Amino acid sequence: MHDNLVLFKDISYLRTIDHKRRPLYLKLLGERVIDALWHLPSNILVREKADQLHQNLTNKIVTLIAKVVYHDAPKMRGSRRPYRIVCEYDNLELELLFFQSREAYLRRIAPEGKEILISGKLEHDNKYGADQWRITHPDHIGYPSNLSRWIGIEPVYPLTAGITQGMVRSIIQEGLQTLSPIPEWINNELITSKNWPAFHNAIQQVHSPKTSLDLDSTNISRQRLAYDEILAHQLSLYLTQKENLKLPSPALAGNEILKEKLLKNLPFSLTKSQNQALQEIYEDLNRPQQMLRLLQGDVGSGKTLVAIMAALQVIESGYQVAVLAPTDILSRQHYLTMQKWLEPIGIKIAILTGREKGKLREQILKDLSSGNIDLLVGTHAIIQDTVNFPKLGLAIVDEQHRFGVEQRVALSCKGYNPHILSMTATPIPRTLMLANYGDMDVSTLREKPPGRQPIVTSVMSIERLDEVVEALNRALSTGQKIYWVCPLIEESETSDFAAVMERYEHLLKLFPGKVAFVHGKLKSLEKEQAMNSFINGDTQILIATTVIEVGVDVPAATIMVIEHAERFGLAQLHQLRGRVGRGTGHSTCLLLYGNPLTWVARKRLETMKATDDGFLIAKADLRLRGAGEILGTRQSGALKFRFADFNSKEESLLDLYEELLEIANADVRQICRQDPNLESERGQALRLLLRLFKHEEAFKYKRAG
Repeated sequence: MHDNLVLFKDISYLRTIDHKRRPLYLKLLGERVIDALWHLPSNILVREKADQLHQNLTNKIVTLIAKVVYHDAPKMRGSRRPYRIVCEYDNLELELLFFQSREAYLRRIAPEGKEILISGKLEHDNKYGADQWRITHPDHIGYPSNLSRWIGIEPVYPLTAGITQGMVRSIIQEGLQTLSPIPEWINNELITSKNWPAFHNAIQQVHSPKTSLDLDSTNISRQRLAYDEILAHQLSLYLTQKENLKLPSPALAGNEILKEKLLKNLPFSLTKSQNQALQEIYEDLNRPQQMLRLLQGDVGSGKTLVAIMAALQVIESGYQVAVLAPTDILSRQHYLTMQKWLEPIGIKIAILTGREKGKLREQILKDLSSGNIDLLVGTHAIIQDTVNFPKLGLAIVDEQHRFGVEQRVALSCKGYNPHILSMTATPIPRTLMLANYGDMDVSTLREKPPGRQPIVTSVMSIERLDEVVEALNRALSTGQKIYWVCPLIEESETSDFAAVMERYEHLLKLFPGKVAFVHGKLKSLEKEQAMNSFINGDTQILIATTVIEVGVDVPAATIMVIEHAERFGLAQLHQLRGRVGRGTGHSTCLLLYGNPLTWVARKRLETMKATDDGFLIAKADLRLRGAGEILGTRQSGALKFRFADFNSKEESLLDLYEELLEIANADVRQICRQDPNLESERGQALRLLLRLFKHEEAFKYKRAG
């Protein structure tokens, strides 16, 4: 197979490399010859041949041949007056200006009485009533015989300090000379339908732009390279994740007894999405291979019940289940919900957080290690070394994006490769799902269970706060319960405390005895007491920060007020809104904003008002914030593409990359079904593709597996 080995050589292989500047080249261009060719032009420069000097050429880059008449050097060293070389061209005077240049050098390259080639930006004025033509610091002064080389279109590349355009162009031109045809890794149908050039032609073309349109990401050559990059990335993910990261685990078929008992006790039927998700999960649990599945669903779509049903199949098989949640509040909410459904059918359930101490904690750990607890709910406390699961079969991780890899691995180590079911109430756009997880197993809940009420969302300036208070007064008189969420002004507990307490004191004066609060400085027990007073009806208004974002289920709460909503992200706003609409009453979400609103903030509020579909909101969030910001610091590196910019704010460009991502994902699945070891002619070409984009480890990993 043709290998184009030079492409993978160190950049120092190129003759045009100045070895003293090698660290700068590595920083700008990368380590390999092919990495330098990935450095694409960001602009073009047009050099016009000037047959005569006229106004239309003013401020344009021109190339001409002029005769040097005389040099006019500053008489004093350090003078601010420029060094002048006066030339004659087209019977007009043309002066070349230089600041802080060496006289000996200028006299050598532009000797008096000789014709020289000059290329640079032409300037003109008639300040003193006569035409004055000049070029300040010409780009090039040389021999007239080189005229043709200094006319036409040149690519302009991004630079770093110490590297010039000329240096980069020379390196890339030498690199392009090493290119030759390479076996094609893209299927012929796609190449034809997209009218894409061959790989080596695409590289040549992106470095030879003819117009500014050639610099656009929708240019067919740049499209081709974007697809190559996406295809390499998807193939790498598939080889490393899909095939090799699933370890042997016990097959847990269950006996249907517990599941049937629970289904008989439910006052409603499962939705179509819930049944589909359960079928996928049951099939995974039946295999002697570790389940790694993400269960995603909108707010109130019934993920917890799906998790309970999955847990029952594991418990029926004689194994234990762990449920990991990010906060004490969410852990206790899960515990109460699961306790309600599981204890009546004989399941032993317990909770372990930082609050369970002393003899209570000792008893829980004893019961767990002896197998007397079937299901343990908790926070990070359940992954501590002292917590022993003798037969952990399933680990359920809720709000999985809030945990790092270390926590999930620690939980997985509690048993013999227990099956893993992650859950998120923040739907992940398919673009992010494919680009970040490859072909990870995903179950999606789209319908909402019967009885969920629609939520009317309104947007209002915080300057109309008095009107809001009047409306709340009317709602309180009818017995309604109200959430009031305050923003974190800064990332500190002090501001968390201050914002909540300020609003609490304000509303307490207006509604004495009816207001409670929770914030980051409260202890877990204090938070629980505040929540219970709200749930039990002792208070009707709960002032809070985003500690109530997930897991809080108070069906009687019908109004959500979010203060300074412009400071929250779309996903957070949607999660907070999901705290209401859980009962039979009409529900409202009021977004209060402060001025001035940024364009992004305005778009967020408009999106919230327009839809309550979490998947549409997630896609809008991706468009507004970009993939890297949504994924956060833990995973932001996963979407660093050189050609396919998934952080672009251009709708048409994102649509293009999403289309290419879908095509690549489907193609990779077909490739790996037909040629899992990449041994065919196309498979050999795909190995080269992986190497070009530094994904060769993926194939080595697969072979080792």
